[in-house]
Amino acid sequence: MRPALCEEALRLGRILAELTPQEPEVHGLVALMEIQASRAAARVSPTGEPILLLDQDRARWDHLLIGRGLVALERAAKLTAAAPGPYALQAAIAACHARANTPEATDWPRIVNLYVELAKLTPSPVVELNRAVAVSMASGPAAGLELIDALISEPSLKSYHLLPSVRGDFLFKLGRLAEAEQEFARAATLTRNARERDLLTARARLCTQS
Repeated sequence: MRPALCEEALRLGRILAELTPQEPEVHGLVALMEIQASRAAARVSPTGEPILLLDQDRARWDHLLIGRGLVALERAAKLTAAAPGPYALQAAIAACHARANTPEATDWPRIVNLYVELAKLTPSPVVELNRAVAVSMASGPAAGLELIDALISEPSLKSYHLLPSVRGDFLFKLGRLAEAEQEFARAATLTRNARERDLLTARARLCTQS
């Protein structure tokens, strides 16, 4: 992340919300940015390795930013006469994580429903990939794998490292270690981030040691 750029985006978003106080999606966007920025300090280890959301130290999340994000999300909800827009929906998903003191306390069924609504407004393979992750957390890795397998032939995800990474995770949880190793290894070849490559390579190695 680039902290200075993130701070500037937050500043401009807050200004825009003040200038257009009756626009729910502006507040939804601000809510999304505030909550996402709140995790910045917990996203990487002291040595620079990426830390997945569920493994992050939530005590390091910025609760002032979370509070601001939740207030902005509430404003967006009050201004929305019909269904919320895509920014507000993404902010609501982020808020589910922000409100959970532990990963186990996350309201995954609600997140699944929010992704269903988001897919109606902005259908995309990436949204479906994220929905598959939420479904796996709510209903188990087998349910998530079924959704992931439907995305394998999607052209836009052909070089997207998160598809084999997520599929590998589901397979690992199901005890299909040889298949999981192949997926993690493939994901490692697709990412351009050296830290992510190291993490994926380590996960592939773990499959052979388990």
